[in-house]
Amino acid sequence: MSDILLSAQNLSMRFGGVLAVNNVSFDVRKGEVFTLIGPNGAGKTTVFNLISRLYTPTAGEIFFEGHNLTQAPPHQIASMGIARTFQNIELFEHASVLHNLLIGRHTHRSTGLWSELFFTRKTRLAEIAAREHVERVIDLLNLQHYRDAMVAGLPYGVRKVVELARALSTGPKLLLLDEPSSGLNVEETGDMAFWIKDIQYELGITVLMVEHDMSLVSKVSDRVLAMNQGAMLAQGTPAEVQDDAGVIEAYLGSVDDMSSLRRRPSAGAAGEVTW
Repeated sequence: MSDILLSAQNLSMRFGGVLAVNNVSFDVRKGEVFTLIGPNGAGKTTVFNLISRLYTPTAGEIFFEGHNLTQAPPHQIASMGIARTFQNIELFEHASVLHNLLIGRHTHRSTGLWSELFFTRKTRLAEIAAREHVERVIDLLNLQHYRDAMVAGLPYGVRKVVELARALSTGPKLLLLDEPSSGLNVEETGDMAFWIKDIQYELGITVLMVEHDMSLVSKVSDRVLAMNQGAMLAQGTPAEVQDDAGVIEAYLGSVDDMSSLRRRPSAGAAGEVTW
């Protein structure tokens, strides 16, 4: 049996005269953390939007567990086993953390209108199962203290974790993380790295991530695909991609001028490390 969970084949995406993604292909293996990196405007988030069916590719196909995602309607993506987070947090701010997570679990509800209306035994059992699953996610991400708090009153770093928790509440096979460390400080980014590894090893969930913080990328990624201006630059382990001349030039400019910086990462905003 193939160990390929997701396969992107010759993806291209054009917005008018702009070619945002140009003939990109990659495979994501079951159980790994696969990361897309590249400068701003490289096309990374566009690839995410193609996988989650916010966009339909101009050319190419995406297969998930052998099923052609490009032929699936967007509303079926979550029930197929794909969940994602966003660069800009998308939560119900005037609901509690618990209720946000239960909303994420709603995709697995199998009860009908009359069962819900009369709160039948089937509905009660479904409610219990959903609550048990969500409570396990709360325990995993240490959100017990915030369970009943309104999202609107939470610090930014905690809301980032709540969004991750809501994605996990859907019970995904593939988790798409769009810049999970964005806006986090050094300590919060360290916690995020710890949780990503727990998601991979304890829950057995495959992770596809877009990330700028190279410290986080190096800590958690099994393989990395570097992109620039919509095209692929290099693919391999974090160390292999970091040493690629094309990747260094895309991040730093001239390889000759910046060769002395190849092994000296510099600290950016909120603890971000760039090559």
